[in-house]
Amino acid sequence: MIVKPFSSESVSLHIPVLLSEALKALDPRDGDVMIDGTFGRGGYARAILDHAKTCVWAIDRDPEAVRYGHEIEKLYLGRFKILKGRFGQMKELLSAHGVEQADGIVLDLGVSSPQIDDPARGFSFRGEGPLDMRMEQEGPAAADVVNTLEEKALADLIYTLGEERFSRRIARKIGETRAKRPITTTQQLADLVRSVVPRSKDGIDPATRTFQALRLYVNDELGELQRSLEDAEHILKPGGRLVVVSFHSLEDRCVKIFLRDRARTSALISRHVPPREIRQAPTFELITRRAVCPSLEECRSNPRSRSARLRAARRTSACLVIGER
Repeated sequence: MIVKPFSSESVSLHIPVLLSEALKALDPRDGDVMIDGTFGRGGYARAILDHAKTCVWAIDRDPEAVRYGHEIEKLYLGRFKILKGRFGQMKELLSAHGVEQADGIVLDLGVSSPQIDDPARGFSFRGEGPLDMRMEQEGPAAADVVNTLEEKALADLIYTLGEERFSRRIARKIGETRAKRPITTTQQLADLVRSVVPRSKDGIDPATRTFQALRLYVNDELGELQRSLEDAEHILKPGGRLVVVSFHSLEDRCVKIFLRDRARTSALISRHVPPREIRQAPTFELITRRAVCPSLEECRSNPRSRSARLRAARRTSACLVIGER
């Protein structure tokens, strides 16, 4: 597949993980309306556009990604449109532009490589930068959370969203440090965490889980994911495909549970009617029974792909129960 070149001095071409697997599951065809709910730097969107004569609507909350998306619009006149907003508002954003249904939706979760690689965005612990992590570049930053959240709440956040077993130790150290001076940079926080968390045998940096937790919290990423999955259930036509690529266990678990529940016939909850008399037909059928992982070759060429997991499902013709989102 040939991707058209883009002349930008600030952005390099982004190659998404599990691209061939995602395209196979999406199966884009001429005339399809496809949604890229997490545009980033457009790797999936451009691959879909080049694969078939589709129309792609993309969504991103990051102003830099939206600016890049406007440049992509010039390359695919009439076939591509970028919308600024959260992918958890997918249904509302698309409806405002007259798009009520789609043939496919792809979600590439987490942060994009350009976000991670830019120290000024504050996502990475590998360089010095402001402790920011805001995808929209609006609202409270990670530094606000670290310096103001009560110590117990901070420990719970790091434990729950970062799955960090040393969360209380980290929160206590943060409390001691911020009492003397605010924690304002990524390097400050990373060094602080490393001072109280032992390095693991697998070589993962001790600061990894804490940074993950803060990023998920600042951007409400799990909430956005849940809302986007529910919106996808409404937007997809019968036979429409949903493809989700996640990068850590919390995201993958959320997707797995949602699709598992929607893919099986379940009794509507009622104390007065026998379950077998009122049933909700499955709204999805699984395309992938298990998560699809990157090949060894892809992991070698792109180490960031190692934790990626892809899940896909096809929308059935079942109607949603009244009262559902």
